[in-house]
Amino acid sequence: MVDADQTFVIVGGGLAGAKAAETLRSEGFTGRVILIGDERDHPYERPPLSKGFLIGNEERDSVFVQQPGWYAEHDVELHLGQPVVHLDRATKCVTLGDGATLPYDKLLLTTGSEPRRLDIPGTDLAGVHHLRRLAHAERLKHVLTSLGRENGQLVIAGAGWIGLEVAAAARGYGVEVTIVAPAPTPLHSVLGPELGEVFADLHREHGVRFHFGARLTEITGQDGMVLAVQTDDGEEHPAHDVLAAIGAAPRTALAEAAGLELADRAAGGGIAVDSSLRTSDPDIYAAGDVANAQHPLLGGRLRVEHWANALNGGPVAARAMLGQDVVYDRVPYFFTDQYDLGMEFSGHAAPGTYDQVLARGDVGKRQFIAFWLSDGRVLAGMNVNVWDVTDPIQQLIRSGRQIDPDRLSDPSVPLSDLLD
Repeated sequence: MVDADQTFVIVGGGLAGAKAAETLRSEGFTGRVILIGDERDHPYERPPLSKGFLIGNEERDSVFVQQPGWYAEHDVELHLGQPVVHLDRATKCVTLGDGATLPYDKLLLTTGSEPRRLDIPGTDLAGVHHLRRLAHAERLKHVLTSLGRENGQLVIAGAGWIGLEVAAAARGYGVEVTIVAPAPTPLHSVLGPELGEVFADLHREHGVRFHFGARLTEITGQDGMVLAVQTDDGEEHPAHDVLAAIGAAPRTALAEAAGLELADRAAGGGIAVDSSLRTSDPDIYAAGDVANAQHPLLGGRLRVEHWANALNGGPVAARAMLGQDVVYDRVPYFFTDQYDLGMEFSGHAAPGTYDQVLARGDVGKRQFIAFWLSDGRVLAGMNVNVWDVTDPIQQLIRSGRQIDPDRLSDPSVPLSDLLD
């Protein structure tokens, strides 16, 4: 039973935390709501950091989830620039970096993830970057502007979504870009070789150089500045700046120290939560990048690091904190924009889980929908420069039905007809 004397604390000042606070108020919770973030900025959305804001199409103020005044207007107490350094489950309190202690009746952890670091010599040089926070994006935007003016060289370690989006932004500024990655194609573990090659061709057409099958072993410099990178196959690439885009790790230190159950690394790591986003402690919940949820639709555990997971997971966790009977079973979804290519991906098709990839449309013209299937059942779908099809793709995934592959790959057959 929830009453007005209760205190709900949210640790993590990103999209999931902000949407949870918003939902608590919209659902009528009149108790105390405290939102704690270790950044000084108000909660913001992260996709613009590698897309619109970095490119220069969106202003800084557009990234924020709510206007700054919203929090006071809705009686949400903000503690910004304050990390939580200790969680005491026995006394139900969290301790902030300044020593302040805050009690809670229910606690939500939305601590997110952090970029993985390059463990090689030279990472202490000026000009080595990561992209996770607004401050990172502001710095990188300034760097790309300068490099573009001076025909500078940017080396990106990693050919995942962040690496490719930054490469596209950098080319827009006129920066020379080289991507170094161990796999044979971009996005290899996500899309496989055939569709990964679509993104390789796209970037090559825009002047990006790829060095596949290699890893950085050293960043060399002079007078504290980056000069070049070395790879494990003996190659050297000139560089003025380097971006480490080799993935992210869930920020679980607080939960681990408090004795909460964590998910196995093989299952993606993170804080283990049930289908209502409740942790092993019945008064503590987790949402967003850090949460590894039991997914009713997919039949297993899943940790997702994308915008839609934070957008939708935060409200579900808030409703669960209020005692509502809720289940988080959204179809995973993310999107990207690179040059003139726009893409949406729905579902989950880890390597080894599918036996067929089909496409409808023209892959060569980059106007198509790709489907990943297992035994004729759609696990995931990716629409490239084809719009307003997310709902029927997700319906195909949810149905679990075997679909005729000939009809699935035929653009003349409406997706909605495949479920008739």
